[in-house]
Amino acid sequence: MTVTRRSALRTAALAATLPVAAPLLRTARAQSPVIKIGVLNDQSGPYANTGGITSVICAKQALEDFGVAAKGLKVEVITADHQNKPDLAVSIARQWFDRDGVDMLLDVPTSSVALALQSVVREKNKVFLNSGAATSALTGSACSPNFVHWTYDTYMLGKSTGGAVVKAGGDSWYFLTADYAFGKQLQADTTGFITASGGKVLGAARYPFPGTTDFSSFLVQAQASGSKVLGLANAGGDTVNSIKQANEFGLNKSMKMAALLMFITDVHALGLDVAHGLNLTESFYWDLNDRTRAFTKRVLPKTPRNYPNMAHAGCYSATLHYLKTVADMGAAEAKKDGVATVNRMKAMPVDDDCFGKSKIRQDGRNLVTSYLFEVKQPSESKALWDYYRLVATTPGDEAFRPLADGHCAFIKA
Repeated sequence: MTVTRRSALRTAALAATLPVAAPLLRTARAQSPVIKIGVLNDQSGPYANTGGITSVICAKQALEDFGVAAKGLKVEVITADHQNKPDLAVSIARQWFDRDGVDMLLDVPTSSVALALQSVVREKNKVFLNSGAATSALTGSACSPNFVHWTYDTYMLGKSTGGAVVKAGGDSWYFLTADYAFGKQLQADTTGFITASGGKVLGAARYPFPGTTDFSSFLVQAQASGSKVLGLANAGGDTVNSIKQANEFGLNKSMKMAALLMFITDVHALGLDVAHGLNLTESFYWDLNDRTRAFTKRVLPKTPRNYPNMAHAGCYSATLHYLKTVADMGAAEAKKDGVATVNRMKAMPVDDDCFGKSKIRQDGRNLVTSYLFEVKQPSESKALWDYYRLVATTPGDEAFRPLADGHCAFIKA
């Protein structure tokens, strides 16, 4: 009888604790901070294929590969189309930060948009990891301790592609330039390498961006200049359209086409019949090595009609490194202070399947290796998206502008 009474008391005590323990457990889970990533890019305009939804897919692939749930992290990815409009992008970012609790801003092609967002991210003390914009000013005159430039920039492109064309005899240039921050900076950085190598720039035509689809008048000006090289200081759909129209004009027979920023997605849109022989620079190519092929194999079923380019790969790599940093710091600490999170990212080595090992410099420049490719002849290609032949490799610490030359204001001398 005594034993029965004790058993009953133990059972009653246990039952009494259950209604209390369950709410406590639910409360603890509810209080676990959610990390929010906002992918902000062009999803309907000239950069929709070079960034767009594929960037979102690659960011989500990083969550899957890192195994956020198994590591106790709650992470959400949201997205919006900035339509290449700085004012719209700023409005979206402020809403994300103030209302939606976004912690990290990702991708953001269009240099004018990225530049406009620098001050907003710094004001809100969030994290800005840029893969899609190109202007080297983002780690120079417009640098920020909340920012990392992940994948490429105008200095790297001018040095790799522009330098190679000059070495091959293309010593007189005419530029077709998108009239906004990216195009102007790309022209300026490439001009520096041209003149340093003994070449000269004979002229330039700037066209309104976005919205220009007919490049015929600008191409006529370029042909009349007598230059050996037409430097295309544009990107995305503009690059595709200008090369197509130059080919229709027969301009490619009298001038070398130098596509200063071109992605494999652009080559695919052009086709090898038009694109073959072009030199271009990317920091990622899906068929570069075993690791890039492994990444592509994982992500491709989710985006079968759009192989990843370097901007897409940058979204994956940046997100993965950010997640590693958040796990190292703890989600609550990472959410408190964007500068502290970026500083921790800089202190941790970067290593992933897209870029291998790299290092984030003090000014926020991720020093990835750059690769100069030549587009294959149709007869050389074994399958769709087998488009590149590797010409030259430049290590990350040589590919980008020297730290001292950027004059980043927040770096103490």
